[in-house]
Amino acid sequence: MSALKKNALKKREGWNSRLGVILAVAGSAVGLGNFLRFPSQAVGNGGGAFMIPYFLAFIFLGIPLMWIEWTVGRYAGRFGHGTAPGAFHRLWQNRWIKYIGIIGIFGPLVIYVYYTYIESWLLAYAFFSATKSYFGLTTAGALGGFLQNYQGLTPGSTLWAAYVFFLLTFLANIYVLRRGVSGGIEKLARLGMPLLLVVAVVLLARIFTLGAPDPAQPDWSIWNGLGFLWNPDFPRLLDASVWLAAAGQIFFSLSIGIGVILSYASYLKPKDDVVLSGLTSASVNEFFEVIFGGSLVIPAAFAFFGPLAITSVVKSGMFNLSFVTMPLIFQQIPLGSVFATLWFILLFVAGITSSVSVALPLISFLEDEFHCSKARAVRIFGWVAFVLCQPMIFFLGHGVLDEVDFWGGTFFLTVFGLIETVLFVWVFGLDKAWDEMHRGAHIGIPRIYRFIIKYITPTALLLIVGSWFWQQAVPVFLMRNIPVADRPYILAARLGMILVFAALAALVRIAWKHKKPGGGK
Repeated sequence: MSALKKNALKKREGWNSRLGVILAVAGSAVGLGNFLRFPSQAVGNGGGAFMIPYFLAFIFLGIPLMWIEWTVGRYAGRFGHGTAPGAFHRLWQNRWIKYIGIIGIFGPLVIYVYYTYIESWLLAYAFFSATKSYFGLTTAGALGGFLQNYQGLTPGSTLWAAYVFFLLTFLANIYVLRRGVSGGIEKLARLGMPLLLVVAVVLLARIFTLGAPDPAQPDWSIWNGLGFLWNPDFPRLLDASVWLAAAGQIFFSLSIGIGVILSYASYLKPKDDVVLSGLTSASVNEFFEVIFGGSLVIPAAFAFFGPLAITSVVKSGMFNLSFVTMPLIFQQIPLGSVFATLWFILLFVAGITSSVSVALPLISFLEDEFHCSKARAVRIFGWVAFVLCQPMIFFLGHGVLDEVDFWGGTFFLTVFGLIETVLFVWVFGLDKAWDEMHRGAHIGIPRIYRFIIKYITPTALLLIVGSWFWQQAVPVFLMRNIPVADRPYILAARLGMILVFAALAALVRIAWKHKKPGGGK
């Protein structure tokens, strides 16, 4: 091993405790995906019909991929790699595989540039709730107009307020990242996760004491709202987009298929447990998502507006359910301003624990492969991410954010999961993979998962991706469902993502060219 590589390995950070890394990974997973994206995906994809592929995806995709990414990350960290290009190269000494691993840097970067902007809305709405800025607006239309005015989407509106809150949120992210893995991300998770739990319990208790708020609509109750979530519309299960959405939600929510957990696990020691730690962090995420994410937003919206109205709100924008319906609900309950402020603080804390995690892969890449200092890596990332955030802010009304969310938050997550599963199990080898998973493990993985990980997980991912290409690829690529006026913006967004991927490929090529005289593998 060269002196330079030894030096790099010595300089890599580590977690202060096992609890710290579990909370950090849970904090990465528990975020806007749980409280904003999950309710919208469930409502938009048939309620109970969505929950069937959702739980199947968790059992056969989520848990296996969680263990795979924890293991691959820890294994790669022994060689000084904290991102997918280096990890993939360690699993298979092939000159091209590192370029496939670029998806594990590209995905987090793409997610970060729109995630941070949505996160800033939460900070703004916490302020608006505390000051009762939207109180008095008592219809979904009025509150939708308030949100659109804030986003600069109504005639005569400006973006100055949204931009101020975006800057505050962006700087808060950079501050945490600058303090590093243990000093920033781990400390934030130790504070943020307990706060999330306390606030969520308080809000859940309040929601479930509402009963049926409208005497004229006795069927619109909190309990029937739960039924809306859990009663399946079986014909929807024949739609491949529902299965892709469920898989994408599991991936997005658990932060798998992104490269984030791989980076987090690279800071573990060689014999740190990954089996129990991975299962614990996944379970914490599901607890927050299903119990709190599903039981707060959907039943409350159902109780006040009924099933047709909340479906209409979801169709108006992926993240509008919380920003339109919840403020209206809070106005109709005692101490509404207090509960609304708590709600948006809850979401902001959840958001920032996740956004700093999706920033880590690119920062780790710069540190590990270019030996940048922490300060320089964060500075480079900050400027790049800041520039890429601008289209999300200024072209929101043309569907750019939803477009980027689909590719970064659904499609590429599933593709990356398929690739890493095949690489780890079929190329690296299941026997070696199984032994590596159990290195330092406190519990054993049920042997049935040998079969699941080798056959069921890759086959399910292949079927989901293949079915999407069969049913959806042509209209999506040809933008048939996109308004004609928005197509130039969507095309520009796609070209921009291609350029970002190409730039990352160039960085990988440069990094590996200097690893070995003559640019070896």
